[in-house]
Amino acid sequence: MLLFTSRRAARPVVAATLLAACALTVSACGSPDQGTDGGDSPGTAGPASITDATGTKVKVPAAPRRIVALSEMDLDSALALGVKPVGLTAGRGQHGAPGYLAGQAKGIPVVGAVTGPDLEKVIRSRPDVILAGQTADAQVLQQLRKIAPTVVTIDKTKDWKKSLVLTGKAIGKSDRAEKFLAAYDTKVAALKKDLGPRATARVSVARYSAKGTAVMQQGVFISDVLKDLGFKRPGLQNRKGEGHSTPISDENLQQIDGDWLFIGTLSSTGPDAGLLDKLADKPAYRQLKAVSDKHVTMIDGSKWTSLGGAEAAVSTLNDIRKAMVK
Repeated sequence: MLLFTSRRAARPVVAATLLAACALTVSACGSPDQGTDGGDSPGTAGPASITDATGTKVKVPAAPRRIVALSEMDLDSALALGVKPVGLTAGRGQHGAPGYLAGQAKGIPVVGAVTGPDLEKVIRSRPDVILAGQTADAQVLQQLRKIAPTVVTIDKTKDWKKSLVLTGKAIGKSDRAEKFLAAYDTKVAALKKDLGPRATARVSVARYSAKGTAVMQQGVFISDVLKDLGFKRPGLQNRKGEGHSTPISDENLQQIDGDWLFIGTLSSTGPDAGLLDKLADKPAYRQLKAVSDKHVTMIDGSKWTSLGGAEAAVSTLNDIRKAMVK
């Protein structure tokens, strides 16, 4: 059960007991042989003070070994920087890590969902740094900070590059973050060149679910990647949306049309299985220019149309290259 505040009396008692137990075994909580990170060995430098996405000063270990990632973007950033967390939050529509990270994240325990962390599970993971994503609940943050140094890594812009840089500072991997971003810029430049005339195409991105079709507007991960590539966007996709995605009716499916269309679901199994086949049967969908031109690519929605991150950005560049570069 997810634990957010102290509204129910029993839960805080359990959490407090576990927290006390962890405090009594603090050496084990940060012991190198208890965690895996794939990163550098601990150095001799002392703790570092950083400012997180809320403007809060947080003192973090110089070389933390046990990282808990409480958002999809935190998990993505940590893995991109060579660190395997000891706890993760399940992705949207997923039972564990987002599909595109499933291989890299294999074996990492789930300690929460997109709705929030399970504090008891977070405590059991014995973190020495918690990456709190875009957590805004003051009570949840207060509880997390009693467990370990907690860094809110995502600001209102949800910019994956800014989040990667901040995560690098939080886990002692700033150099790797800078190198990753430089490599990403190189890949973007190469793809723009190889696209040739198609670099000016209108590119549409949509997600389909049992609730219907939704388009990705400005201010979300994939739109930032497409902006880096200089692509144009059709219709309302040029404007910032009110939420993460904007639902449209079947009568307005032309809103997802473009020279190229990338569309997918959060999962190819469960409730989403076969949904895209049902969409393809709709007359309004078959009349889209991208469909008639055979410029439609089925995508992994957990990568393209969710919170995203550094690994997702590079992977979407590869997907675009496969689809649009002859």
